[in-house]
Amino acid sequence: MRLPQLRLDELLEELQARLDAARGTRDRVHSLLEAVLSVGRELDLEQALRRIVEAAAVLVDADYAALGVIGPDGRLLSDFLTVGLGEEEIARIGPYPQGHGILGELIRHPEPLRLTKLSDHPASYGFPADHPPMNTFLGVPIRVRDQVFGNLYLTEKRGGGRFDEEDESVLSTLAVAAGVAIDNARLYEESRRRERWLRASAEITHTLMSGGDRADVLQLIAERALDISGAALAVVAVPMPDTDALTVELAIGHRAEAHRGMVLPVDDSLIGHAYSTGAPVTSADVGRDGRVSAGPPRFDGLGPAVAVPIGTSEGVRGVVLLVRAAGRSAFDEQETSPLLGFAAQAAVAMELAERRRDAEQIAVLEDRDRIARDLHDLAIQRLFATGMTLQSAGRFIDHPGAKERVLRAVDDLDETIKIIRSTIFGLRTRDDDEMPGLRARVVRVVGEAAPVLGFTPGLRMEGLLDTEVPRDVADDVVAVLSESLTNIARHADAHRAEVVLETDGRTLRLTVGDDGVGIPVRGRRSGLLNMGERARAHGGELEWSTPEDGGTTLVWEVPVPGA
Repeated sequence: MRLPQLRLDELLEELQARLDAARGTRDRVHSLLEAVLSVGRELDLEQALRRIVEAAAVLVDADYAALGVIGPDGRLLSDFLTVGLGEEEIARIGPYPQGHGILGELIRHPEPLRLTKLSDHPASYGFPADHPPMNTFLGVPIRVRDQVFGNLYLTEKRGGGRFDEEDESVLSTLAVAAGVAIDNARLYEESRRRERWLRASAEITHTLMSGGDRADVLQLIAERALDISGAALAVVAVPMPDTDALTVELAIGHRAEAHRGMVLPVDDSLIGHAYSTGAPVTSADVGRDGRVSAGPPRFDGLGPAVAVPIGTSEGVRGVVLLVRAAGRSAFDEQETSPLLGFAAQAAVAMELAERRRDAEQIAVLEDRDRIARDLHDLAIQRLFATGMTLQSAGRFIDHPGAKERVLRAVDDLDETIKIIRSTIFGLRTRDDDEMPGLRARVVRVVGEAAPVLGFTPGLRMEGLLDTEVPRDVADDVVAVLSESLTNIARHADAHRAEVVLETDGRTLRLTVGDDGVGIPVRGRRSGLLNMGERARAHGGELEWSTPEDGGTTLVWEVPVPGA
């Protein structure tokens, strides 16, 4: 009887094992279904990605999990979400991977990859310092509408085991569900973004139709674009009259003060390229982009950028630049399209403002003509008639004193008629001035100095320089700037120079700095003496100093007459 009893025990154990396996499979399928439902319910894209990578780690019992989003170039990762590493560990390891080594293997060959030991694979690069050890590996691609969106990376199976075929199957099933969830989240995000663009467009249209000021409309456009696009900085640049350069008229957001008043070349700048081509221009990292013009560092902590022309290729009126924080996703075509519509509204704002300004100027001129006609037809004729009457009446006055007074009154009337005629001529003469403004003259001086210096100096201008600065002061500013740049080229041995011209309506300040060898102690200073005399002639002063990091900083400051 013992043999049958042993056989029965074996059968019972086998049955129990199969029941445990079935129960484990049932539990795993249940967990997979829960994960699929949990991922599918999430409509926020970032949260959906986070849920996907967390669910993957739970389903295959992995210590570490990551989801890498493939960038627009199809070769590197644009985003990387991790599970299993704390913030301190991530900070010690350093920047997130870009998609080389094993991670790049899955990008190049989007098929499931299962390894018992990571370091044995030919594509393995090893790990950076402070990175936890990882041996077992399982990776599967995530496809969205037949295109690879990214990859799931799992390492270190709990309990010291290794990933098996069932783990790969479960993870591949989750990847399919993840693709659907990502697509849904994208569509939802796109619809919400389109709704926000429409609301903002309606707000701007209302402002335009209500006769809003051009500056206020541009400010509103920049603020809404900054908010909806998730950017950290918005810049609006417009062309400068009588020059081949652009000036930053408006800047809001991260370090905006460093951008206001900047003068940017059309040929060799990111914004200038969008202006000249009339098409959007993107940058993956604006801080390292060679198309960013010279000037002080102003893109620290920033990354992806897009420059969108205001208007069309037939008539570009300016450029809107949006820049996101470093590490954020790059601007894609779906985001650029509504930005083009927004930029078109900015062009409408500028057009309406110009038409309104022209209409106001025409109204002023017409009013001047009316006043001139009234003065000529009424005032002058009456004064002339009065003068003739007095002159005739003088013949009948015998008293010498009285006659002299009458003749003097006639002379006064003649002089008054001359003054009125001069006023009429002034009213009918337009205020056009062929002489370029101070801004244009400064841009020209800086541009002419570039070949001699060997580099283009950075330039920033702020304030009403063309309207508040008198011509004689403007002439001296141009002379001082030209002398300063010439001195830098001859004596400073500099590699960089910055020019800042600004006025607040009370004072005018010109600052010229370089990173050269400084002013020699026993050198000739005739140029500095001339600049100082020009400043004192206007009641101002000239100062210069040597900063701690070397070079020379020259400050020429004078009061603005009439302030």
